[in-house]
Amino acid sequence: MSAPRATARPRRGGGIRRGEARAGYLFIAPAVIIAAVFLLIPIALAFWVSLSDWNGFQSPLNERVNFVGADNYAAITTEDTLQQRNFGRAVRNNLYYVLLVVPLQTALALFLAVQVNRAVLRGRGFFRTAFYFPSVTSSVAIVIVFQFLFLGTGAINQILAAFGAQGPNWLNDSRGLLHILFGAFGADSAPSALADGGMLGISWWDWLAGPSVAMTVLIILAIFTTSGTFMLLFLAALQNIGSEIDEAALMDGAGPWRKFFSITLPMLRPTLFTVLTLGLIGSWQVFDQIYVLGGGASILTPAYLLYETSFNELQWGQGAAIAFILFVFIIVLTLLQRWILRERSPKKRGYAQRAASRNLTEGGVR
Repeated sequence: MSAPRATARPRRGGGIRRGEARAGYLFIAPAVIIAAVFLLIPIALAFWVSLSDWNGFQSPLNERVNFVGADNYAAITTEDTLQQRNFGRAVRNNLYYVLLVVPLQTALALFLAVQVNRAVLRGRGFFRTAFYFPSVTSSVAIVIVFQFLFLGTGAINQILAAFGAQGPNWLNDSRGLLHILFGAFGADSAPSALADGGMLGISWWDWLAGPSVAMTVLIILAIFTTSGTFMLLFLAALQNIGSEIDEAALMDGAGPWRKFFSITLPMLRPTLFTVLTLGLIGSWQVFDQIYVLGGGASILTPAYLLYETSFNELQWGQGAAIAFILFVFIIVLTLLQRWILRERSPKKRGYAQRAASRNLTEGGVR
């Protein structure tokens, strides 16, 4: 009786596998090269500019360009200079812009998506096109239209005058909405506790000013132009929810509100995170609307300040420093948003979520 013949094990990574790996690297090589040339190298060069005194008139790698360390970052964050105050105003304006635009445009986009997804709605195609149309229209054209609407003698003030109200000079009014509200209750001046301290060259009283009247116009414009795009994302997610889920919820006695908040909204979590992330990034990078309106302290944003500092004042190092600080803002806020929207374990869920899960397990949604 002959001994059993040992079977030869195939060598890992041999022959065909090595050929596939080489082919894979060959196929992705163009994309890697393009990303390195047009993305990674420019980012590294911009970081070097933020640490130098480059004035834009020669190569940033020229031997006459000096390394200044963190001086450009200090000039806009810690030193008591005009650059620091401008940066503080820009961050304050943009912060209120983000706090209002992101949640409002997300809520409006979700509401529109739910409405146009209803089977009983007639002309759904028309409404989808109408709601999405502002998103594909030139932002410059829309800004110019809004500029005429919100002039001191524009259509908005004419409508307000018909009801006996006098509208402000919208695009030239630098008053903050919260300061206007405080003034209505007699708080016209800053308390000493808020007037003395501050951050980034701006007093705490000015930080509490709220968005200016002019910035409010841009907030309305942003919500008007971006809600349609996010509506399509929510609409695609809603159409991926099977009809059997809605039927099961109705058979279990779930009302429209309970079904939306306990079933539909949790299933939209990935899309909600995408919409909030895209809205957050876009809101911190607002530039073209400010540029068309000519800038100004009341509507100044970090992106526009970056442009003015670099191209008009030729302080390219400070402009690059603003860009990287803005990048850090976006990354930190995105991570915070991801932590808030993360999937929580059953032990950390609230009472309402635990009750809903228990009802589903027992066979019904009460």
